[in-house]
Parts: sequence; structure tokens; C-alpha cells
Amino acid sequence: MAANGEIKVGSAAGRNGLPKIQTARQNGICHDDSGPTVKAQTIDELHSLQKKKSAPNTPIKGAQAAFATMCEEDRQKQQLQSISASLASLTRETGPKVVKGDPARKSETPRQVSHVSHHHYFTPTIDVSDSALKFTHVLYNLSPAELYEQAIKNEHGSFISSSGALATLSGAKTGRGSPNIEMDEHTFMVNRERAVDYLNSLDKVFVNDQFLNWDPNNQIKVRIVSARAYHSLFMHNMCIRPTPEELENFGTPDFTIYNAGQFPCNRYTHYMTSSTSVDLNLGRREMVILGTQYAGEMKKGLFSVMHYLMPKRQILSLHSGCNMGRDGDVALFFGLSGTGKTTLSTDHNRFLIGDDEHCWGEDGVSNIEGGCYAKCIDLSKEKEPDIWNAIKFGTVLENVVFDEHTREVDYTEKTVTENTRAAYPIEYIPNAKIPCVGPHPKNVILLACDAFGVLPPVSKLNLAQTMYHFISGYTALVAGTEDGIKEPQATFSACFGAAFIMLHPTKYAAMLAAKMQKHGATGWLVNTGWSGGSYGSGSRIKLAYTRKIIDAIHSGSLLNGNYRKTEVFGLEIPIEVEGVPSEILDPVNTWSNKKAYKETLLKLAGLFKNNFEVFVNHKIGKDGKLTEEILGAGPVF
Repeated sequence: MAANGEIKVGSAAGRNGLPKIQTARQNGICHDDSGPTVKAQTIDELHSLQKKKSAPNTPIKGAQAAFATMCEEDRQKQQLQSISASLASLTRETGPKVVKGDPARKSETPRQVSHVSHHHYFTPTIDVSDSALKFTHVLYNLSPAELYEQAIKNEHGSFISSSGALATLSGAKTGRGSPNIEMDEHTFMVNRERAVDYLNSLDKVFVNDQFLNWDPNNQIKVRIVSARAYHSLFMHNMCIRPTPEELENFGTPDFTIYNAGQFPCNRYTHYMTSSTSVDLNLGRREMVILGTQYAGEMKKGLFSVMHYLMPKRQILSLHSGCNMGRDGDVALFFGLSGTGKTTLSTDHNRFLIGDDEHCWGEDGVSNIEGGCYAKCIDLSKEKEPDIWNAIKFGTVLENVVFDEHTREVDYTEKTVTENTRAAYPIEYIPNAKIPCVGPHPKNVILLACDAFGVLPPVSKLNLAQTMYHFISGYTALVAGTEDGIKEPQATFSACFGAAFIMLHPTKYAAMLAAKMQKHGATGWLVNTGWSGGSYGSGSRIKLAYTRKIIDAIHSGSLLNGNYRKTEVFGLEIPIEVEGVPSEILDPVNTWSNKKAYKETLLKLAGLFKNNFEVFVNHKIGKDGKLTEEILGAGPVF
């Protein structure tokens, strides 16, 4: 042993001429010193070397050049001032002092604080809240990887699934809330104050600045302020993600969401009937969420805003899926939850423009969102390969059940809720059309999951029938209980989205009629529900048959086929569709009990008629002619 404690092992060359590893023992530990040593004295220094500093580095065009000449510190000051203004309380003297960065990274805080332009301290008065005396850290437009870290460290019930998706829990609420009711300005402000105070009391908040609508002429800037990394990642996926250049020049948002979902509303506040409240104020262009952590409320709120803003610009907002064929033929898919809208619009033979929310303007269609929100119950790789493969790193999986050890998700499991969901960026679908825009639609497909089993698998609609079924917005769900199966429940949701629409349903119907006439689109009614009997006696129409029907609509072959008219509903049904058994095309053929079929058909027709009573006195279009035609397009019995 040498005096300095080193041991030299072997000669300079080992077997096959390879260099021998030189080991040196220091303080009783052997080190491999065949490579250069790391330039760090502590583990914290070592970690700091892992992270390469990054800043937006994009080409600057035209008018943005002046903004780009700002130093980084001034740009960040502007951004923080904008966020501080968003978080400002309206009844206090000041909002919080906002600062960029995670409070957990204590060493970075002093450097970040120096960028804030207004960190002078106040002598407390009655109008200053405690939150004004502390810093609120802003985690701004974090990447999915950063949001994963935040969720797993800080949010109970967040895990990485075996496919790489982030599995999360939305808490007690696992679906969207009750129907819309009007509230006064004062009540909104009370709830806003409660939400803002809660967010300001936190050490950190997540802020997303993003866009809605791929049509650049009608794009809306949105800001989402939330307390959960899960909500931030959800909106990162569901809204349109800005480029670094767009983010630098984002400015003041057009609409702001305050998501204080962990905190309840005050039930003694006027209009509050529970601890949950989701409030929209179109004048202030703000949304406040209290008492529910279900992320879908944010998506629903923004869609409602678009249903108000877009028609004012003569742009039709639509609750629909949308895809495009190789020849540029666009199809719209309308349907309520569970009818197959996402499944059928996600077609690997066609380009996906979007799965849920669209605008139809002067130049064609555009997706409102930057992502997809797919139902996961009973999801399988065989039936829905594109959605299955999209559930990977970056995707949010809500309320799913998974194996404790392998983290493999059981999509058949409904223990938490039947409304299990996946939210992923649209580019996770391999054939997504980016940017998500397309020409004017050629086909308008209305989807209904008819659990009564009396609607045909496919019907060609004239314009009046298309309007009638669009305004009706029908599907039938099965009310299953632990005590046994009850009969199907008919659901009517005007324009296939009553929860979202802001104007009278006939306004949207008139716009749709005008656009279909102008651009020569054909309407179709497709039943994805039951055949051969109602739920319990019949069976669900095979997805493979529905896909063949949709293929025949896309190709144009169904438009030129032979048709016959059904009784009661007066629907034109094809004699044959390639790849589909002809006997199922007319539902009466599939029922063994013809009397029961007729009774069920008349029952459904009566439900349609009762539902439409509220629309009878509304004039559609400039004269009342179209109104009469639409009323005449309903069931006759």
C-alpha cells in the first residue's frame, strides 16, 4: 500500500487491449476514476447540473419585435403584473404579491422575488387581507413532466399508470353539475371573492395561459388559475397550447377561470342550494368554481362561453365530433354522452379534426379545443385502438381503478364511477389534422343510443327532419340499479348540448339549416343503441355494423342507395348497406313480438312529441315557413 492510501490494480492494458479500470480507495470507499469527475461538492449542486436553463427562443415577426427587445426581467414583470391583476380581490386594497416558481424550491425564491415590481410592504388596515402580506407563487404554464411531479408529490390519489398516464381522483364529484339557473351579479361577486380569497391563501397556484378555437381570426385567449396540478395538466391538454412566442406576447386574457374546487361555496349565499357552485359571468368574462374538483366543469364552462360569443359573430358553435376524408369531405357527429361521438369521429381511415367542440364559420369548420376527452368505461385496444394508444405519458386518467402493484388499469371497473375519462392532446391521435380546421361539412350525422330499440340503425333525413332531430337532441340511457334493471330513460338535450347553449335552441337550428342549405350537406340519423328489443331483451347494435354504415355515408354510396319510409317517424331507411345484415336495417324485422314493437314505437313517438311542445311557438328563420316544415317532420300517429 502506498503512503497516500491508493492501491494501483493491474497494468495499463487489460484483456483484448482494453484499458484496465483504475480504482482508488479514499476513506475506505473504492471509486471508478476512469471518467472525468463531476463538478459538484453536494447532492444539491449535482441536481442543479441536471437542469439545463431554457427560455423561449423563437423567431420574431413584425410588430412583435418591439416586445421581444424587452429584457427578460421586464417581460416577466409584465407577465406577473397581469397575473396579479387577475388574482386581485375587488373588495380589498390589493391582491397577493405574486412570484414565479415553486415555494418548495426555497433556494430559488429570493432570486425570483427580485423580479416582482411591487414587493413593498403595507401597514395592515381593515381593507388588507393576510394574503396580501405573503407571496403567492405562480407555477406558470408548466410542462406535463413538471405537473406530474407536482401532482405525485402533493395530491393524494395521483399515480402513474403502467401506460405512463397520470391517474387522478376528482373527489366526491365525478361528473358535471346540475342544469343552468340564473343568478344575480351580487351572488356571483360573493362567490368570486370566496374563490379568489382561497386561491390567494395558498402558497402556490397553477396558471395556464392558452387559446380556444383553431380559427386564427376567432381565437380566444383564456387564463386558468387553479390549485391542483391535475387541473392544470387537464387544461394543458384540452385547450390549444401556445408556442413560446405566443406566450411571450399573450397579454391580457379574454376569459379567466378561478378554480377553487377544493373549497365549498357558502350555502347561506343567495341561490346556493349545496356546497357546489359553478358560475359564469359573461359580462366580466369570468368563471368561478367552488365545491367540485371534476375537471370537466372547466371544459363545459369555456364551451358555454363559445356558444355565446361565436353566434354573435355569425359563427355556429357545435357540440360535435368532426373528421375529414382523404378527399377533403368533412363530417360532423352530434350526440350526447355514450352515443359514440368520440369513438366514431376517431377513425383511423380519416383525419380527426376534433372529438367534441367545433365552430362552423365562413371558411369551414374549426376545432375549439386542443385535446380529446374520451370515456374510458369498457375501453379495449381491439374496439378503439387510437384512443387506447393515446393513453400514455401526458394523458390524464380520471377516477379509474388500477392494479396496486402493476398499475395496469381495469377499464371495466366502475367502483369509483362509470364516468371514467381520459384527457389527452389531440396530436396523440396519429391521424389528427393539425391545425384542426377543415372545409365545409358534407354530412351531418346525428347519433342516438336508442335503448328502446325502435329507431333504425341509419336513416337519411331531409332538412326539416334534420332540424327536428337536432332540436330534440334525443338519446335513451339505461337506468340500472342494484335492485334490477329498470326501463330505458329517454333524454332530450336541445342541440345535443342543452347544458352549454346560451341562446334559444331554435337560433342554433336556424344557423345550421342555413349552412347546410348553402353548402349542400346531407343529414343522417344513426342509432348506436339497441336492436331486436329494448334493453334487457334486445342487443346493442354491433360497433362493426355502425362503422360500416358510417363508411357508406362518407363514401357517398349510401346517398345513392334505394330507400323506403318507416311508419310513425317517417324516416327514409336504406334497403341495403354493404357489410351490414339487411334484416336489421328495419327494426320491426328484428323484434319477435311485433305488438310490443308497435307499443314501444308509439311510446317513444309520444315522448318526442311531448318534448317538442316547448318549441312549437318559436319562429325559425325570417318567415315561419321553416317552423311549419320542422313541426311536420316529427312523428305522426
